[in-house]
Formats: sequence, C-alpha cells, structure tokens
Amino acid sequence: MEIKTALEILKTAILLEKRGKAFYETVASKTDDPDVKNIFTIMAKEEQLHIEFLSKHYLQYEKTGSFDNTVSLVKADESIADMILDKNITKGISAAGFEAAAISAAIDMENRAIEVYSKRAQASTNFTEKQFYQFLADWEKEHHKILHALNEDLKERIWNDNQFWPF
Repeated sequence: MEIKTALEILKTAILLEKRGKAFYETVASKTDDPDVKNIFTIMAKEEQLHIEFLSKHYLQYEKTGSFDNTVSLVKADESIADMILDKNITKGISAAGFEAAAISAAIDMENRAIEVYSKRAQASTNFTEKQFYQFLADWEKEHHKILHALNEDLKERIWNDNQFWPF
C-alpha cells in the first residue's frame, strides 16, 4: 500500500473523529438535562481518545511508512454503555426532540466511520494495518450500539405514548 493512501485514510479518520467530537460537544452544550448533557460529554471524550489514538498512528506511519504493531490498542470502556443505557437517563430525552434528532444524526456519523474503517480493513493486505482498522471499526460499533439502543428506546416510548401499535 502507498504511504500517501495510508496517510490520506488516517487524515480522513482523524477528520471524522474531530467532527464527531464537535457534534457531541455542541449537543451537550445545547441540552438542559444534566444526564443527557453527560451522555454527549462522554461521547465527545471518547472521540477525543480516538483523535489521540489516530494521531499517534498517523505520526508513526508518516515517520516509518508502516503501522506500529507494538502500540497497545485502547479498549472502549464498557461501563460507559451501561451508564448511558440506564433507563432513567433516557427518560430525560424527548423522543421527538432535539436530543433524539442528535442521536439519529450521530448514528449516521458512526455508520460512516464504521464503513471507512471496515473497508480499509478488508482492502489491506498488511496484517498489522488490517488489525488496526478492524479494531477501529469495532470501537465505532460500540458507539453505534449505544446510540442505536438509545434510539430504539426512544422510538418505543413515542410509539407507546401515541398508542401506535397495530394490534
């Protein structure tokens, strides 16, 4: 694989993460509910971890032309998912309001990141690079899982509130 291509992909990945962080910070600043604010603040911090992780790998690749397989891969904190998916927290989100729309938009952003990382993992012939991008795809899938579960809970609530059941 060409160095230019790898660096372009890493730059794209860093840009995706920076946009995600900015988005989550904006949502956190615009919501009044402290629990909802906390959810989006945590997601912004997760994106910052991704930015730092990718930046280190970018510098490594730029310097050596290869991915460093000795850099430990940071694992997402699974307790974050448990806290975010707490049913009491989701009660603070209006199922048809700003925060719910933000969750839907965030799902799309996470899907885009998963797509970029998964495609690169599949296309790479270098084992270390393949492993690197698969790790990133899996990390983003954890975010997607959290956001999707929140969205499903909100959708079910609005259906229940409006008695929208065909049976």
